[in-house]
Amino acid sequence: MNTTHFDQAWFNLPNLPTPVKALFVGYLLAIGLGLCMAGLQIMQTHGKADGKAGLSLNDIIYSYYGNRSGSKLESKLNGSMKTMSTPESRMQIIQWVRNGSSRTEWDQQLNKIFQQECTHCHGPESAMGDFSRFDNVKRLAETNEGASIQALIRSSHIHLFGISFIFFFLGFIFSFAVGVPGWLKISAILTPFCFLIADILSWWLTKWSPGFAWLTLIGGIGYSIVAGIMWIICMYQMLILSRNKKLYGNAWQADLEP
Repeated sequence: MNTTHFDQAWFNLPNLPTPVKALFVGYLLAIGLGLCMAGLQIMQTHGKADGKAGLSLNDIIYSYYGNRSGSKLESKLNGSMKTMSTPESRMQIIQWVRNGSSRTEWDQQLNKIFQQECTHCHGPESAMGDFSRFDNVKRLAETNEGASIQALIRSSHIHLFGISFIFFFLGFIFSFAVGVPGWLKISAILTPFCFLIADILSWWLTKWSPGFAWLTLIGGIGYSIVAGIMWIICMYQMLILSRNKKLYGNAWQADLEP
């Protein structure tokens, strides 16, 4: 049986053919921008759960465990939705919630406020429900117990599938890097997946007990740092290291040899 020894000297990031480099660089630029946007989105949603700028343990606790001293509606109005209505309307809604969110007050005054301030975003197609309907608003005026089980299931499978694909292709590109010890390359490729699983698991644990909120911070920061380092190394080797015209050999050769 004839065998072909896979020893191409160009099989590494600095020496890849230009079309392949263009593909890899384009992908890395897109996911780099996407991950930055994801970070901004987190700061604008979870990062304002406690009403203060910046992501903190309290933000994570309020998002998943809830602020059980008040309602989800009040927490949102004091957090990420604080600037979305006038101060007068916001205080009227909060006072209505604290007074028991009665149907009579809703019919007399609050329905009009929600129609003016809220329903342009929270209409029939909103994930949180149609805010022109008393039953939907009443549900949010109850004790804030954080993310629902349905919301956790939806977010978990979306993040596990979506982010895993990002890390798969990032790790695949990084596997062509040169000058990185084999054990370190393998660790860097596996680590983001481990942090991702820890991050998703922490949502469920925090829903059960707020003491696990720190695990969410560790998971998110961990995979962001490792993925960022791999991203920088890949871009450096393809765009800068390649300029010295040196042939670095097959980056997979050591792993292919018996």
